[in-house]
Amino acid sequence: MTFGVFIDGEAGTTGLQIRSRLAHRSDIRLIRLDVSVRKDPEARIEAMREADVSILCLPDAAAADIAGRLSPSEARLIDASTAHRVDPDWVFGFPELAPARRARVADAARVSNPGCYSTGAIALLSPLVEAGVIAPDAPLSINAISGYTGGGKAKIEAIESGETDGAFVYGLEQHHKHVPEIMLYGGLSKRPVFVPSVGAFAQGMIVQIPLPFLPSARRRLIETALRDAYADASFVSVLASDAYGARLDPRRVNGTNRLELSVQGDDETGCLVLVAVLDNLGKGASGAAVQNLNIMLGLDETTGLDAQSPQGA
Repeated sequence: MTFGVFIDGEAGTTGLQIRSRLAHRSDIRLIRLDVSVRKDPEARIEAMREADVSILCLPDAAAADIAGRLSPSEARLIDASTAHRVDPDWVFGFPELAPARRARVADAARVSNPGCYSTGAIALLSPLVEAGVIAPDAPLSINAISGYTGGGKAKIEAIESGETDGAFVYGLEQHHKHVPEIMLYGGLSKRPVFVPSVGAFAQGMIVQIPLPFLPSARRRLIETALRDAYADASFVSVLASDAYGARLDPRRVNGTNRLELSVQGDDETGCLVLVAVLDNLGKGASGAAVQNLNIMLGLDETTGLDAQSPQGA
């Protein structure tokens, strides 16, 4: 059986990556518009009505606008933007969080793709808050570094043209758009301090959550809770603390849909750091969209995502 898929915004960074993951699949028929009507709302709406599932790779306002023109009975949508991630009428597309969430994604007409930073943070926090290892109101900080491709075309052009070298911290005003979904799906009642940064590399990501001054027994509880939560996950793995050696490359799992979690630090001092490694354009964007697409179409979620071995592994 062949399924029709329309990517609205296929010329953008995420859209191009999704298209590359789907283009050679025999079970997918990509519905494409002529460049002359690519921005025509009516042409796009007709393509969405024709498709089995459409994927929105658009700015937030544009995604909200086009989704609002179609009823759930007219089109099934995956939104890669931030517009609907905390909207109760949309299913948050992080199927590993619980079997019930995977089932909801499968049946949904509206699925919101998680953000890249939030994917790492939620994957670490949700099982630990649910297990009572971390309190919902704990005073947490989240530090992260991403490849510059996460900033879209304008940032990519600025960096690759030499306008900026690509290494900087941002979001210091503490209003980053990923924080609401981190709180909601991470189970937090207290807003964390979030400090994102951009590295001088194209793809890759590390998310870190410091947990200072914890007894060594708490480390074992954390590792057990994480392993239990993702025991059956196809793309999420919990690694031993010594898996990376002295340095951890944020590009380690580039080209894959993998998400690696670990608990780093020192038992003697009790200073621990929760760490998530992912490709910001893989499990952090296009890979996750294809995974959700597979689930919505009733396919094995790994279809087309048996990607390359992680770099440096």
